[in-house]
Amino acid sequence: MVDTQDRKVKDGVATSTPSTAMAVNGGEAIAYALKQIEPEVVAAYPITPQTLIIEKFAEYCADGLVRTEYINVESEHAALSACVGASAAGARAITATAGPGLALMFEMLGVASGMRLPIVMHLCTRALSAPLNILGDYSDAMAMRETGWVMLSGSSPQEAYDLALVSQTIAEHPEVMLPTANLVDGFMVTHAVERVDVLPDDVVREYVGEYEPEVSLLAEGSTATYGALDFRDYYFEHRRQQEEALYASQAVVEEALKRFGEISGREHKILERYRMEDAEIALVFMGSAEGQVHAAVDAARDAGLKVGALRIRLFRPFPTDAIAEALSGASVIGVMDRAIGFGSVDNPLLSDIKSALWERSDRPLTKGFVYGLGGRVVTLGQIKEAVEELKAALETGEVSTNTTYLGLRQNGEIPA
Repeated sequence: MVDTQDRKVKDGVATSTPSTAMAVNGGEAIAYALKQIEPEVVAAYPITPQTLIIEKFAEYCADGLVRTEYINVESEHAALSACVGASAAGARAITATAGPGLALMFEMLGVASGMRLPIVMHLCTRALSAPLNILGDYSDAMAMRETGWVMLSGSSPQEAYDLALVSQTIAEHPEVMLPTANLVDGFMVTHAVERVDVLPDDVVREYVGEYEPEVSLLAEGSTATYGALDFRDYYFEHRRQQEEALYASQAVVEEALKRFGEISGREHKILERYRMEDAEIALVFMGSAEGQVHAAVDAARDAGLKVGALRIRLFRPFPTDAIAEALSGASVIGVMDRAIGFGSVDNPLLSDIKSALWERSDRPLTKGFVYGLGGRVVTLGQIKEAVEELKAALETGEVSTNTTYLGLRQNGEIPA
């Protein structure tokens, strides 16, 4: 580890925040964030590619570096159930999982959000079976998207660490009180070793603060009830309240990201724009494909095409107005999904983007792409292929409504 200084500018004056540079993978970066947060309870079950997080955090527990009660449960359903109980009792509770583990948790996803419990989950995105596949795509995250959780998506081990801290402040904000998921691309981020600048422990503790729940099962004299039967009399109203809280959380997310930027010198926004100022063609995506997408944008710019990219960091609540504004200048939009919306009109992210743009009278041409399923390597050539198809649409004013599958085998070979 190396001591460094993260440069930042405030009121026109350059300042610095002490930090420590570590060479770690994304899973270890999250485990380090958990060590600094030191939650009362962590309950998890090992599953690839999430195992790195819990393995490392269990070491911190065994070495006496944290006072966390680590619960080694018998399944992922039990893991989230334990977190639900701990959170209802007033504890700060965290879990982590991936793919099939999330599927086994599914019943409890709605329980956690319906009870308004500020649990944080680090979801290491992974393909769902069958066929059996342990590698990364967004099949699990897209299945989770309608369960009432706040969902953030990073692109690197650094963001995995940063969003682990930010997620905690969002979930526990009194105007939110909803479970929050930090999406971490399986293998592409969880296992990628990069430089990660971590903040000092005291700075993290000040930023995250102490969790002081307004209601707790174990508070003296508490008459709180969680999970009681909610028949036709009030269920409707409670679900509507939950929906309003999720939509309102966007402002809290933006403020939490802004405050983290002031502390760390790393600016994060709910949307990351790349060369979008005059873009006629825009690529929209999430997560770790950022390097390839930016390289393809740069290559297109060198060839005289006005291409830009928009990466979505806040996935739920979906920032509809912000996305519509960010894409307002584009004539053709390519939406890159790392999951298939089986039986749906469109794939998941494409469906959201189309909805965000629906009320525009000058709606741009919109094209869907699917890439990287089951951990298939995402190449620069694949993104360039998407740009070429969008270029043709810009020239002709027409776009195919059929999905283009980037990197799909053709005559037995995977395209470059």
